[in-house]
Amino acid sequence: MKLRIKGNSIRYRLTKTEVGTLANSGYLEEQTCFLDIRFIYALKTDSGITELSATYSDNKITLFVPVSFVKEWAQNNVVGCDATMPVTETGSIYLLLEKDFVCLDENTEDQSDNFENPNKNC
Repeated sequence: MKLRIKGNSIRYRLTKTEVGTLANSGYLEEQTCFLDIRFIYALKTDSGITELSATYSDNKITLFVPVSFVKEWAQNNVVGCDATMPVTETGSIYLLLEKDFVCLDENTEDQSDNFENPNKNC
């Protein structure tokens, strides 16, 4: 699972295995350790929501994903979903969840579990 944070936007990118794990178990988590502090980023399915939402507590970002979206996501061609969530009276955060595609340029990262890039024949 890859996490990209830029300003007030958070993007999660998942491999095939991770999409399957989220669909089957309803939860996925990774962490980055800084000395004795753990920064955790997680995904959790929720049957009571219709769009992405998130929380941040105890050094952990949790992105809540509608069960209705995750249920068929591994088998369909939908790249992902997004939402803009208000966080203050005047501010918001953009949330994006998407499949991780194989890069079209040279890359030394292991991409064997990534989704086939739909633009490979461009």
